[in-house]
Amino acid sequence: MGGLYMMVTVTGRKHVPEFMELYRENQAVTGTVSLGMGTASSSILDYMGLEDEEKSICFHFVTGEVWKNIKKGLQRRLRIDVPGTGIVFIVPMSSIGGKRELGFLIEGQEFEKEAESTLKDTRHELIVAIANYGYNTQVMKAAEEGGATGGTVLHGKGVGMKRAQQFLGVSLVSEKEVLFIVARSEQKNKIMRSIMEKAGIDSKAGTIVFSLPVTSTAGLRILEEEDGSDS
Repeated sequence: MGGLYMMVTVTGRKHVPEFMELYRENQAVTGTVSLGMGTASSSILDYMGLEDEEKSICFHFVTGEVWKNIKKGLQRRLRIDVPGTGIVFIVPMSSIGGKRELGFLIEGQEFEKEAESTLKDTRHELIVAIANYGYNTQVMKAAEEGGATGGTVLHGKGVGMKRAQQFLGVSLVSEKEVLFIVARSEQKNKIMRSIMEKAGIDSKAGTIVFSLPVTSTAGLRILEEEDGSDS
């Protein structure tokens, strides 16, 4: 299993330290943690003997081999299959803006660059931009100048940011804003390039940007009409 993936973890806040320890042991150091809330009904929670609690949503970056090792640890050590522990899944990454940024995100993991996209025929891409807190307007403006039509902002806290000064030569704050932008595949490079040039890692925004393939969409009527598709 090759390739590069974004690993998404959803778990109760009290379980986060255990997950972070396992990830660090497997070289998955850099990431972002945001808060959320579960939506299961009280009757389901009572039936399963679970408590309604705040959730943490964690984003890390792993190679296929690292994921194999983490998955074993999740099953054997953290007992991920026990209800209430959490869920973890991976999503293939299409591209990442900059070699330095790639090295920073997966430092310590062995990775040989392959073809840009795992899924070749996708019409849309999800562009993810992780910026320092307070700079989402600057990042979104740069994205719009590259052709983006809008986005969604999620607040979070960076993990492993202390290594940035040594690895990237810049200082990144721990408070983060994560922007999600859905765009047509042919616009992706222009949007990412605009963000990198106007709000990139060397700017005060300190943005790291990458993209994920989107296999199907609904609610993007303008994009689809321009595209002449009904995906």
